[in-house]
Amino acid sequence: MAKESCRVLLVEDDDDHAELMLRNLRDSGTNQVMRLADGEAALDYLHRRGAFAAAAQTPLPDVVLLDLRLPKVDGLQVLKEIKSSEALRRIPVVVLTTSESEMDLVRAYDLAANAYVVKPVDFYKFVAMMHDIGVFWLAWNRPASGKHRANPSGSSG
Repeated sequence: MAKESCRVLLVEDDDDHAELMLRNLRDSGTNQVMRLADGEAALDYLHRRGAFAAAAQTPLPDVVLLDLRLPKVDGLQVLKEIKSSEALRRIPVVVLTTSESEMDLVRAYDLAANAYVVKPVDFYKFVAMMHDIGVFWLAWNRPASGKHRANPSGSSG
């Protein structure tokens, strides 16, 4: 169901949530998923620095699935950096969180989140939510072409 070329960056520190998300993304036909467990690693990946400096091995994602409660750098800071970067801001960011806080919701949208989804506690609802996210973001949504994005490292190529 997913577009063959669709790349997903999953930023999730909870191993159980990540496994469910990965399984559902694979079931929807998405095999290009990079899972990172903290905000610092996500920013390093997106900006191609540190362990992710090789641009050929760190293709920019077509969508970011972002938890808010992350170690090292929280999800709202990651969102802020993505949306304030010329090279990254067109990448859709879907906030996936357990937080039902109105303050978190408003802050995420103020920082230009493309969607804010509260993770259901019920297993079957969680699976259904991931299916729906996969259908919309990976099958129906048309991301900006990577060739029109600026290079996050600042160099050409």
